[in-house]
Amino acid sequence: MRRRFSLMAWAADRDGVAAVEFALIAPVMIVLYFGMCEFCQAYMAHKRMGHVASTVADIVARTTDIKADQLDDIFAAGPIIMKPYSGAALSTRVSSVTRDDKGVARIDWTRAKGSNTTVRKKGDTVVVPADVIDKGESLIMSETAYDFNSPVDFIMPDMTRFKQTYYLRPRTVSKIACSDC
Repeated sequence: MRRRFSLMAWAADRDGVAAVEFALIAPVMIVLYFGMCEFCQAYMAHKRMGHVASTVADIVARTTDIKADQLDDIFAAGPIIMKPYSGAALSTRVSSVTRDDKGVARIDWTRAKGSNTTVRKKGDTVVVPADVIDKGESLIMSETAYDFNSPVDFIMPDMTRFKQTYYLRPRTVSKIACSDC
């Protein structure tokens, strides 16, 4: 027996509605899924980069004096902490900063590894929060930068640069010296 086609019957037919709804919602859900995965990867890379900044500052703040080759050894821990993310995109700088009698924070010495660090030299002024150190006091300032390149580039197509600055006071002396930095 042959079925007759009618407009009323076609409008009332509900076969395939779920397939059509799925076809409309699936692309949105897939983009949301990959977006959340990408956000989580970026968040974890940012957290690890911040951990590098705090670790470098902590190790240096525990010393009484330090040498450039010791700082290079400390910087070598950065790519290890960043695993499974690439350590090649990590830049680290550590500096000793003292606030002078006029309240200006100046760099006593600085050492960096990586190509994305800000160029600084002895005597440069830096911004340190006012309540971190008083006049005549010193601190260790660790700065990190990380260029995060997403594995799924259609949500976040450009490279994103994360930055972190960490301040610690020297633990055993009032000012940490570095003779060859």
